[in-house]
Amino acid sequence: MERRKGLLRLFSHAVGVGALVGAVAGWMLLTPAARAGMWQEMARTPVGTWITANGNAVVRIAPCGDSGSSELLCGWIVGLQRPPGAPVPTDVHGGSQCGLAIIADERQRGDAWFGTVADPRDGSTYGARLRVDDAGDLKLRGYLAIPLLGQTETWRPYRGELGPECRMT
Repeated sequence: MERRKGLLRLFSHAVGVGALVGAVAGWMLLTPAARAGMWQEMARTPVGTWITANGNAVVRIAPCGDSGSSELLCGWIVGLQRPPGAPVPTDVHGGSQCGLAIIADERQRGDAWFGTVADPRDGSTYGARLRVDDAGDLKLRGYLAIPLLGQTETWRPYRGELGPECRMT
């Protein structure tokens, strides 16, 4: 009886190790973009690269560089949809929208992140709540004063390529 239990333990351990090795090998075969997308979905954080609701821009959300803390998230425009030969759009101050920070100081509270979002066209700043839904899409709610007084957009993970000067390809 003891020998049978020992064999059963050994078998279950071997199956567990085999499954782990298989999972790691499968993970390593994925492209970096696919791994990033899976990790983003598993973690349910807004960290990643997202295409906006209107499809005209791509925003990368990552820890804020200036804060020195991974607790705060910020977002920068990294891709813009524009016709060939068209200049990079500018913000309200005449600066390039390419690389412009539009999401700032998002701090996690529960399953959402709260901070601010700016409209690059007119410089207006709003409160922002970010949340990743069960489908892996980002729900960005821009609001005045309280989230009840706002509007929600759905951003999807961006799977395309980005060219020079933030051009979406």
